[in-house]
Amino acid sequence: MDRSPNLIPSLMFPASRLIFFSLFSSLAFCADYQIEANIRYGQYPENVLDIVQSPAPALKNRPGVIVIHGDGAKERTIEQFCVPLVQHDFVVANVEYRSSEPAPTPISDVMAAAQWFHNHAARFKVDPNQILVLGEASGGTLALMLAMTPASAGLGPVTRIVAVINFYGVDQLEQPYAAYIRRGLPPILSIHGDADDQGERLTKALKEAGDDAELITVPGEMSKLWPQIFKWLKKRKIGS
Repeated sequence: MDRSPNLIPSLMFPASRLIFFSLFSSLAFCADYQIEANIRYGQYPENVLDIVQSPAPALKNRPGVIVIHGDGAKERTIEQFCVPLVQHDFVVANVEYRSSEPAPTPISDVMAAAQWFHNHAARFKVDPNQILVLGEASGGTLALMLAMTPASAGLGPVTRIVAVINFYGVDQLEQPYAAYIRRGLPPILSIHGDADDQGERLTKALKEAGDDAELITVPGEMSKLWPQIFKWLKKRKIGS
């Protein structure tokens, strides 16, 4: 779990990862999912994403999820976050970004990735009106910023997000981000440890602004959370 006090932690990419990012995208299959890997959405080596989806042919448009990792690289989110979503018929855009750069570069990258996913929704049979974002640790903070940052901030294209699932994201309730908490944000589900009050403070601030916000505290294992998460999404008519 990322406990850095910084909004966007500095993560250095070894040369081997930069070489890996420069490879052409490839398609890989396994029993539960298929991955079209390292599709380029921007001009920088780290500006790539994976599309993770069911290997079964899609009979209709499906909801999409933008997944944003914290420490490390996007590959570490596949089993823990992407696969459970694919098993519930979501199409996942698993995003890499320039995490070694200071703010606002990471959020600008993520905003560009979200716009790319929205613009290419038809290619992957995704409903462009049913795209949510999930992030963990510093990626949770980026997920919040993706949904909350207005066009007036000038950080990148604003893509409509229907919900946010924030795993352990740092709330950073200070300027300029406190100003982005306003009525009319998409529903936000925060998941934090039961000894951590960051999610509680964020949820309280969102509710005071008139937003749909909920908090799940985590004393147990990750696998026990997914039924609660999908129940929360279903209540908001997101997903199947």
